[in-house]
Amino acid sequence: MADATTKMRQEVQEIPSAVDRLLKRGDSAIRDASTALQNLDPTYLISVARGSSDHACTYLKYVSELLLGCPVASVGPSVASVYGASLKLDGAACLSVSQSGQSPDIVEMTRSARADGAMTFALTNNEDSRLAAIADHVLPIHAGPELSVAATKTFINSAVAGLALLAHWKGDSDLIRAIKALPEHLAKAAQLDWPEIRQALTGGSVFTLGRGPVFAISNEAALKFKETCQIHAESYSSAEVLHGPVSIVDRGFPVIAFAAADAGEAPLADIADQIAAKGASVFATTSKVRNATLVEHVRTDHPLCDPLSLLVSFYAMVERVATERGIDPDAPRHLKKVTETI
Repeated sequence: MADATTKMRQEVQEIPSAVDRLLKRGDSAIRDASTALQNLDPTYLISVARGSSDHACTYLKYVSELLLGCPVASVGPSVASVYGASLKLDGAACLSVSQSGQSPDIVEMTRSARADGAMTFALTNNEDSRLAAIADHVLPIHAGPELSVAATKTFINSAVAGLALLAHWKGDSDLIRAIKALPEHLAKAAQLDWPEIRQALTGGSVFTLGRGPVFAISNEAALKFKETCQIHAESYSSAEVLHGPVSIVDRGFPVIAFAAADAGEAPLADIADQIAAKGASVFATTSKVRNATLVEHVRTDHPLCDPLSLLVSFYAMVERVATERGIDPDAPRHLKKVTETI
């Protein structure tokens, strides 16, 4: 492992303690919000977010639908902020995720959702933000200061806060126990940085794949490749990649297949093997592959938690890729930490 010289690497290494802090300091707010959801018993949720926060919402969408049978729709913030449209949200719940809580479009969509009848929940790292001020329930994610432009610990803590909210709403004691054990697993995951994948990233493009909850991690990984390494990355569901995108795969083309220990693991492994048989350099976080290369990974105590440990290892890897290419992942070109869109 390289020394922790960048803020991004330091913050990746801080993820286990940040999650532990969230579980201790944020427990009361999470339980109160889960009680409100139990009392409301919404038939559906909407999510409001952009960038990495939207990927966290994709993860929570799968969790909600698989765990609770409650569908989640991602609503474009411009519906309210640009177009001024109203939505039929009586009896619904709105989950807004923003590490800064300051972007005007996220704030306006949340305000509008509340006015349209939804109960609003804000997951944010800033309890004094505009978003926190207008939401019915605020779930501080307790990630601590995040100085690198690339979101890492704020993503993980947002996902864990939302996961804990849904687990308590369901009353799933097995999942709640697994969430409490996450810091130990994430500490192990942070020690992996996938040198075999780093060595294969010799070009300017890569595919990332996922299925189910881990598809959200594939989306986040593709964003981080672009953001920190200036590598063109595209994320696909393993169910979609053979429907056209695979045509650009040539010999040695790098592909990372993220798999959790759930029902999607075997189908994803099969697709990874099919792409590897075409000559691509395919790496997978599952022992079920035959042609693709198995990479070391950390399993947690619950399949719904596995995607988070995989992402922590990816974060550790992508920081190494950036620095090995002479790129400062703390200050990606053209980007700033807080992006406020209307």
